[in-house]
Amino acid sequence: MRVCLWVFVVVIVFGSGDGKHAYQRLRTERISGSAGDVLEDDPVGRLKVYVYELPSKYNKKLLQKDPRCLTHMFAAEIFMHRFLLSSPVRTLNPDEADWFYAPIYPTCDLTPTGLPLPFKSPRMMRSAVQLISSNWPYWNRTEGSDHFFVVPHDFGACFHYQEEKAIERGILPLLQRATLVQTFGQRNHVCLNEGSITIPPYAPPQKMQARQIPLDTPRSIFVYFRGLFYDVNNDPEGGYYARGARAAVWENFKNNPLFDISTDHPATYYEDMQRAIFCLCPLGWAPWSPRLVEAVVFGCIPVIIADDIVLPFADAIPWEEIGVFVAEEDVPDLDTILTSIPSEVILRKQRLLANPSMKRAMLFPQPAQPGDAFHQILNGLARKLPHDRTAYLKPGQKVLNWTTGPVGDLKPW
Repeated sequence: MRVCLWVFVVVIVFGSGDGKHAYQRLRTERISGSAGDVLEDDPVGRLKVYVYELPSKYNKKLLQKDPRCLTHMFAAEIFMHRFLLSSPVRTLNPDEADWFYAPIYPTCDLTPTGLPLPFKSPRMMRSAVQLISSNWPYWNRTEGSDHFFVVPHDFGACFHYQEEKAIERGILPLLQRATLVQTFGQRNHVCLNEGSITIPPYAPPQKMQARQIPLDTPRSIFVYFRGLFYDVNNDPEGGYYARGARAAVWENFKNNPLFDISTDHPATYYEDMQRAIFCLCPLGWAPWSPRLVEAVVFGCIPVIIADDIVLPFADAIPWEEIGVFVAEEDVPDLDTILTSIPSEVILRKQRLLANPSMKRAMLFPQPAQPGDAFHQILNGLARKLPHDRTAYLKPGQKVLNWTTGPVGDLKPW
């Protein structure tokens, strides 16, 4: 019965006559309401950003040491720096700046296998803050309330890849008043400050563009996912990795004909996503998986399995309208949930996903394009203006404690 229902849905979505023209009719739909208006905002003229000139040991030398930093999912810290250097919102006069940006690459310390190590990041950040507070007057007047930092690691400025340790550490004390631009986003979590800007992970735009297939290609795959289901080394039982969501997907649907899921990552991965109606995004505790970006770019309806998630640019992208949200405890019912979605709902989600502004907002292209992820970050900063009067400290007032935190973080970097 479920297989028959799936076929029925596909026939409705793609039509039974002139399939190409039917697809063209559903190809795009304007995003209405406040979400669409915000998504198309132009930040130019609404804010000015001063970029600190820091010694190259905080950024460029790290990249020279390991160019792989340019291609991993946390590369936004590098490309945001490059973008701002030539952005029209940049000001060379710090006295007229609305925001101050410190270009630091805290995730560009990689293992031999390419995974970022966060253990030196707190000392690096502390060193940089000491530098800017000693050489410029702007940090001291707000203790960072008008500063922003790009911290795209697993748990942001908690600087640890294990959640238990990250919670124990908390956000680096010196960054408690700053605005953090990060891929991690979970409500009511110590590693997400109120006012932080949650962004998508970096996914290579040129690589995805090169693997586009014809628009009228039928979506012959119902549900698609490629990736690890178990962290064999650290969590072989699957209870911790992605909070058990991936393990549950595998155990329940590895033999289900509606599901094309595997640990294999074929050369046709991008093409397969463009043939799928639904793409699973078992994100666990953070939207840093590139699959979320890929799903939106390739028009595959993202099935978001992550309780309490804060998704990228949530005030601009209408995630509830383009995606399907499934509670972690309901993963065993995924087949019933997805086959029960009315065809007209599927059609509308596909039309919204076909909107070019939706795709641009999830990418960090070089060169930048209007409405892309760089501009969405700036839009987020512009919407936080003007700064509240409590951002500015009274003469002699101090809020941050420079000596708190783990002893190891206080060592020179």
